[in-house]
Amino acid sequence: MSSLVLGMGLVALVLTLAALTSRLVERAPLSFPMLFLGMGLALGGYGVVQLDVHSPLLESVAVISLALVLFLDAVNVQLDELRREWYMPLLTLGPGTLLVIGGVALAAFFLVGVTPVQALLLGAILASTDPVVLRDLMRDERVPRAVRRTLSIEAGMNDLVVLPIVLVLIALLTARGNGALEWANFLARILLLSPLVGLGVGWLGARLMGWADARMGIRREYQALYGVGLVLACYAVGQALGGDGFLAAFFGGFSITLFNVTLCDCFMEYGEETAEMMMLLAFVLFGAVLSGMLSLAPLAAGLGLALIALGLIRPLAFTLVLLPARMSALARGFIGWFGPRGLNSLLLVLLAVQAHVPDAEYLLAVTGLVVVTSVALHGVTATPLAAWYGRRVEAATLAEERESTFSGLFEPDSTQSALVTPAQLAAQLESDDPPLVLDVRSRSHYRADATQIPGSIRVLPDRVEEWAGTAAKNRSIVAYCT
Repeated sequence: MSSLVLGMGLVALVLTLAALTSRLVERAPLSFPMLFLGMGLALGGYGVVQLDVHSPLLESVAVISLALVLFLDAVNVQLDELRREWYMPLLTLGPGTLLVIGGVALAAFFLVGVTPVQALLLGAILASTDPVVLRDLMRDERVPRAVRRTLSIEAGMNDLVVLPIVLVLIALLTARGNGALEWANFLARILLLSPLVGLGVGWLGARLMGWADARMGIRREYQALYGVGLVLACYAVGQALGGDGFLAAFFGGFSITLFNVTLCDCFMEYGEETAEMMMLLAFVLFGAVLSGMLSLAPLAAGLGLALIALGLIRPLAFTLVLLPARMSALARGFIGWFGPRGLNSLLLVLLAVQAHVPDAEYLLAVTGLVVVTSVALHGVTATPLAAWYGRRVEAATLAEERESTFSGLFEPDSTQSALVTPAQLAAQLESDDPPLVLDVRSRSHYRADATQIPGSIRVLPDRVEEWAGTAAKNRSIVAYCT
């Protein structure tokens, strides 16, 4: 079978099966990564799809997927929140990710027989969490928004911490820099040139489309295509100038937010759909590749590494960094558990294979075993645990339910709001300029008594900030809560 026919057949399979099974995946303890990774393993195991790790098809899909994911993650960064409380994401992503890297590296060194530097590389690769596996969880409003926001920030930004570490460790393992001057040049290209290229190409590309649209009126479908082209341009220019294309893609997306330039919302919709198609296709391809490679990894030691990384190291690391946060033990456990390894880890280890790191295929096999375990465990538990969390929130008011932002979890509980007595509120409501009344009681108290003040608006306490962004600014507001 030719590569063209194979590629078209796999794309057709991904698109049709994703649509046909979408409702089943939403309702059952399943996830699309589980489904398509399992499909790839089956297709490869039965010889229907025969790919090796150096396949141009795999490389192309992997590059496009990772570049799109990084660009879109950066565009979705809520800069206003980061500007107000930038140190909190930095505190969580920095120490949290570094603790996971160190813990996983230590376990890998003793369990799977790798050198110290290879162990660190495995630790960095397996510290990357996968927003694809978390996608349905991020949309589940039974889980308080602040908890979902914490997971979203980590999944969207921890590659910014992980990717440079992976690149430096690959350079160490391939002896790419033997002197101080060579290392300084390498680090400058990775840490300075790549971000600057991404910021420049992203800003220029977005401004160019804005200028053209204002003068000629570019149709939305072409603006959507232009956005995908801008992602690829960031990657290509970054690589061509000797930097890292993936870092350039991330900072290309970040420039859209940083410089407050505009890309058509049609690109966000089309880009996310394209990224999802490419990622699901990548899961199938990696599954086919791993079907012939998992036997390279020691089964018992690999599964032990997976269980220690997922069930011990990450929960302990994030319990420590989240100690200052105002949240329940349930929230800390939930965040600690849901750090799935998935496509991002496979894409990062593929960089090591392409760079001809010693024993790279063995590292891929170990990473693949951890990813398969993670995709299965997190996919099976996402829906039941979200439902259980929702029942707990409906039964009792939890601290994290009162916050709508990640940074709000770390702020002291404010009790300085002006209070209005029922009599004062009644008088204000009878006046010529009545206030807008918000019912922001917790889910459990609203469930116990759904009676509302007449004319009030029900807003969940963790959605107040989001609601305020769309509300009229010319009315005073009185909120009543638990």
